[in-house]
Amino acid sequence: MRQFGVELYDRWTAMWNGDTGLAGEIMAPEFRLRYAQAGTGAFDDVRRPAELADVIAGWHRQRPGLQFLAEGPAVVDMDGYDGTAAPEGIVARPYLASFTGDDGQVVSRSGTDILRFSGGRITEVWSVSSGAGGRTFY
Repeated sequence: MRQFGVELYDRWTAMWNGDTGLAGEIMAPEFRLRYAQAGTGAFDDVRRPAELADVIAGWHRQRPGLQFLAEGPAVVDMDGYDGTAAPEGIVARPYLASFTGDDGQVVSRSGTDILRFSGGRITEVWSVSSGAGGRTFY
């Protein structure tokens, strides 16, 4: 049970690292993104895998060396899963993202992504990063 959530999060991270073809495999046909940090208004209207793949590709064009790493253990909640139906539940895990800034220095931000999945695909994402001070990352 837990392994499914961990592997889904790993694929989510790989997608953010530029393997945008994963969007059609791991994201539900329609989903909701909720980013609780400054500068994330562009995500409010993203609802389909191809749209998300386009946004991610754009970020990689704008931010040299952009890389996401899962940090720490994943928390997976799949109560009632009996192994016969498509998995449903939540996985949450901290991450570290880094890229090279305009001044040539590495910029790093940490946060936590919480992924709700149903039918084995991500249906909702909550992401919190960059701190209460509103340091823009996105």
